[in-house]
Amino acid sequence: MHIDEKDGKKILVCTVGSTVLNYDARCIEDLHAMLKKAGDWVELGGADEQKPANEGTVEAWGRSEANPVGGWYGLKKGLRGRFGVYVPPLMEELGLCELEHNAKNNRMRAK
Repeated sequence: MHIDEKDGKKILVCTVGSTVLNYDARCIEDLHAMLKKAGDWVELGGADEQKPANEGTVEAWGRSEANPVGGWYGLKKGLRGRFGVYVPPLMEELGLCELEHNAKNNRMRAK
């Protein structure tokens, strides 16, 4: 993952194999603020764009009209999902959250 710029906007570039996903770079600060406000563990709930996200999950928040950008943080149509899979590990590495590493149903919370 790295930060780049596209159309004058900072983006988070996530490369998984030959697939390249782009997210609005402000997702890191916005998600951290949401987690602080939640004050407890929040399920990740990763899902592809074409599948619905479970309510109350990081994935659902990352595509919700109620989040600070008013919709998807993912920027590439068809590849906007999986926010709850790829962004949380980066936030953990940056020291912004605690992240569970179970086989299923992982959660995260702000530090």
